[in-house]
Amino acid sequence: MSKPLQISPDTAIKLSEQLKVPIEHLMHMPRHILLQKLAELAAKDATEADSKKEDPTP
Repeated sequence: MSKPLQISPDTAIKLSEQLKVPIEHLMHMPRHILLQKLAELAAKDATEADSKKEDPTP
């Protein structure tokens, strides 16, 4: 069994909210899965930012 992630409580709360995962699940999530979810979140944010640049609303 893997040990809990070594992240601060503030970071855990922010990640939990952004990933929509309970903190208890986040703290025991394998690192490779957490990194995959963070990459997906970053890609989604980048896509949204690009679409806002292309279609600015007045």
